[in-house]
Formats: sequence, structure tokens, C-alpha cells
Amino acid sequence: MTNELTRPFQVHLRGVVELLSRSIYSGPQVYLRELMQNAHDAIAARRAADGGGSRMIITPLGPGQDYLQVADDGIGLTGAEVSDLLATVGRSSKRDFLDLPRSDRLGQFGIGLLSCFMIADEITVLSRSAAGGPGVAWTGRADGTFTVRETDEPMPVGTRVRLRPRGDDADLAREKSVFELARRFGEYLPTPVDVVRVDGREQRINRAPVFCNPAQADASALLELGEELIGARPIEAIPLDVPATGTTGVAYVLPYAPAPGARQATRAYLGGMLLSERLDDLLPEWGFFVRCVVNTTGLHPTAAREALIEDAALDLTRDAIGDTLRRWVLSIAATRPAALSEFLAIHQLGLKAVAVHDEELADLLLPHLRFETSAGPALLTDLVRAHPRLRYTTSVDEFRQLSPLAAPDAPLVNAGYVYDEALLHRLPEIVPGAVVVPASATELVDALAEPPLAERPAVTAFEARCTAALDDVDTGVTVRCFAPADVAAVYVVDGQVLEQTTRAEVARESGGLFGSLLSKLAAAPAGPVGRLCLNWHNRLVRTLAESTGPAFAPTVRVLYVQALMAGRRSLERGDRRILDRALTDIVTLSVESPDPTGNGTGDGTGDGTVEGSGDE
Repeated sequence: MTNELTRPFQVHLRGVVELLSRSIYSGPQVYLRELMQNAHDAIAARRAADGGGSRMIITPLGPGQDYLQVADDGIGLTGAEVSDLLATVGRSSKRDFLDLPRSDRLGQFGIGLLSCFMIADEITVLSRSAAGGPGVAWTGRADGTFTVRETDEPMPVGTRVRLRPRGDDADLAREKSVFELARRFGEYLPTPVDVVRVDGREQRINRAPVFCNPAQADASALLELGEELIGARPIEAIPLDVPATGTTGVAYVLPYAPAPGARQATRAYLGGMLLSERLDDLLPEWGFFVRCVVNTTGLHPTAAREALIEDAALDLTRDAIGDTLRRWVLSIAATRPAALSEFLAIHQLGLKAVAVHDEELADLLLPHLRFETSAGPALLTDLVRAHPRLRYTTSVDEFRQLSPLAAPDAPLVNAGYVYDEALLHRLPEIVPGAVVVPASATELVDALAEPPLAERPAVTAFEARCTAALDDVDTGVTVRCFAPADVAAVYVVDGQVLEQTTRAEVARESGGLFGSLLSKLAAAPAGPVGRLCLNWHNRLVRTLAESTGPAFAPTVRVLYVQALMAGRRSLERGDRRILDRALTDIVTLSVESPDPTGNGTGDGTGDGTVEGSGDE
């Protein structure tokens, strides 16, 4: 039978400190946060025990002071508790090192001391318990050794922790760094914190945590804090309160649109101690338009106490904050139209993203969102009231080419921007009787008025001559009457053909495997790729129709390229060659034609076809 021997694990302290500094804590500066947290907990424990405990005092490294000291008049430690503390430093009490809820102060104290080894090789703790008994002096070293002794020296109730930092870390223990770190980590602690300056005076770093009880706070004080937090005066401060997790705070509505992809940045405090200045998992994903500052007592921090554990409590809090933000948006939409307009002007794109997936928000916001139309920007409520049947384009390019053809009494809606098409499809659910249909280039052109019946033979012949002039362009020519009269020509392509053309352009620019795949998808469309629609009301077009001279074909080709550019279509190499040749022909004809004034030089009018170009 084999004898079994049970022994405890041997802990290598330097290895544990290395783990803390590299994998758990963000940096050595957290040593002061941990010591301040320990002091705060000790004071809270004494207040609960006998009503004592008043403040902590931090004395930085400086002239005549070769160590940093954090002192408190809290509950203190007995000799037995110091022994427990040693065990905690080696193994951590209860479940503290995994940073599940830490209920006993000794566990917290032990982890706090470990963090101090990131800047010092030796730590001294002098403590006397409020329960009575002699004082205790404990010295721990980074090599894993320690000494502990009782002392009869006069010692006040409380604890003093002293660090002698290594030379390369000494700056973290000097006045400037200590004051900044103490204010950063603990300015909202409920325990008074004083920092001893070089001149001997004590300076308190605490501020009133106005965000912890926003419903009772002064509105101007909340906005001032928001301005400090986001760098600009917020539009509004929204109080947050989640009693189930002891979370309170303020959500500040940004006065500017955040950059696309910008991460959320919530400043979070745990019982008044800074948890993170840029927490990115407390807000719902769509809460892009606010920055928050919160204090919590019920959410669970990670091992580093610099982030939150993703658990049911965090999910509940995130949902509750989302509900609060949604109620605020719904409230201003229903009762404060001016505030809603200001809000939408800044955050419209992001709100569209929310409304696509949130029926309640879409119901209220959609009628107030502005859309681009052929008649100018307009609210959907106004559009639907005047035009129950709305036609829309699915891309910005399609809108640019078709908007000149839309009649004033039937405006075209641009749904080519992100989320717009999805939102338009929700409109019939919100506004009874509303109909939204995609626009068709063919339908729009066919719906335009044709030239007078008496002029049809001349128009038909003109269309044939124009088509012949563009025989190498694969474009049909149609003559219609539309407004405004100063638009001579519009180039239109059906949506499906436009998508195929766009894929072909991207394939040519991409090259490689991706370009090859796109080329296979970009099947050649049947029939003409596009249609050049000439405006019979335009003076240049009418003049061109009467022309029989050699400048006819070059002028038609110039109109074709002009229509492409007006629709903001990219000119391919062939289009640029057409424009260059056409302009060359026109200039050549202009130079060769006789000057009607008798001066012997051409005046650029040629056969009269360019005469009306001033309308352009």
C-alpha cells in the first residue's frame, strides 16, 4: 500500500507579480488604486463597527521622505489577521484572485499588496486593530520572504502601508504622479482623501459625485461634468438608474456625430473608485449617440478591476440603459419637436440604423426623418400626405440620373443611402394607404410628354440621326418634353443594367481573382446599355434638330458625354475618346467656317448648332 502525502502548492511570488503586471493589470500605476481601495474598505469597516474612521492620507516620495505612505484610521489588523493576510498574499482568500465577489476585506488587502510589488521590492505594513491589542509590523519582500512582529510602540488605530519604489519606478511615487493618480482613481470616493504636498500642506482630491444621484443634482452641474467628459457642451443629460444592480449615472447626448466605427466610451466607477475611463460594453450597440458616466455597486469587475464580467447582471443593466435611451428619444419626438430636429440633424444616420430593427422607434421616428428627393429634402410625413404613392431609387447613381425626369407633382425619393430603402419599406406599416415602389428608368422616360403630334415626323427623323451619330456607343436615343428646359439631355440606365455596369467597372479596377469573379457576374445586358433622353423644350436640342451641317454628329456626341457627367457617371476611356474627337471636330469646323462679319476668322457658331449652348 502506497503512502500518500498531501502538501500545499508552493507559490513563486515573482511569477505571480509578473502575471499581475503583464496579464491582469494594465500597468504599475494601479498600485495606488489598490492601496486606496484597501484604505477605503478599512474605513468603511470601522464606521460599521464603532462609528469611527474619517479619512486616508497619502504621502508621496519626496525630499526627506524616502518612501510613499498610504495611511488610514480604519478598522486595522490584529496579529492573527496579519497571519491570514500572509496566506492571502500567497494564495488569495476565497475566490478573490478570480475576482468573483470579494466579501472579506483581508482578501482584498492581499491582492492590493501584490500589486505594490510591481513598483517596489519591499512593502511595510504597520497596523493596529480597533478591536484592541498591540500594533503589528509586517514587511514583505519580492523574493517571497517576510517578517512579522508585534510592537509596543505607540500606534494609532488604523493602517499605514509604506513602499520604497525601485529607481526606475520612483516617478510613480512622487508628488506629481501620486496627486494625478489619486484624483483619477479616487476623486469620487465617499471617503475623504488627502495628499500631502511637498510644502507640507494637505490637499483634498474629492469631488461631489453629482452623477451618482442625477435626479437630485443641479442640471447645470450635470452639463458641466458632461462638457468635461466629452469636450463639448452636450445636447442633454439623461439620468440613468438601474436599482437591480445599484447602477446610477448620466448619459450625455453628443453634440456631434461620432466617427464611423468609433467605440463607445463609458466612464465607470465601482463604489466611487474608477473602474474604467473607456468601458465599451455597458451601452447597447446602438447607443452610439451618448457617452455615459456611471457608478455601480452590483456589477462584477474582472480580475484587473478595469472591466466588467459579461454576466446576467451586465445584460440586465445594458438592457435597462437601452430602455432609458429609447424612452428619451420617444419622449422628445412626441413632446419637443425642436429638440428632435436638433437631435436628428446630428444623429440621423445612426438613428436610421436603430429604427430598421426597432419597430417602436421606427413608428415614431420614420415620419420625422428627412429624405433626399427630386424636389429637395423633405420629411416623409409631408411626402406621404401629398403623394401616397412614392417612387424611390435603390442607389445614389440611379437617383442622380433619374431625378431630372421626375415630374414636380410626383417627386422621386433617393433611397440609395444606407438604411433608407429598408426604412421606406416600413412606411406602409406606419402610414395606412402609403405605397412605395422602386422607380424604373423605362417607366419614367415613357411617362414623359412626347413632342406635339404635328412635329412627330421631324422628331422621329431626329432620333434616327442621333442614334446613327452614336452608333458605336450602344445607346438608344429618345426625344421627350420635360422640365427644366435648360437641361438638354439626360442619360438613363435601368437599375439592373446599372448594377451590371457597376460590377463590370469594379471588376476592371480590381483585377486579380476578385476582378475575375466580378467579371463573371457582370453579364452583358441585352439591348442598348442606356438611353440618351433629349429635351424637346431645350433650345440647343431644337437648334440641333434643324441642323444638317457636319457639326451635327460631334454635337450629339458632346451631349451624350455631357449627360454622363451630369449623372456623375465615371467616364471610361472610350467616352473620353468620344469627347476629345467631338470637340476636335467642332473646333476644326469652327475655324474653317467663314466669319459672317467679314473679319476672316471663325466665330465658333459653325452651322448654328452651338448657338444655343449658352443655355447649358
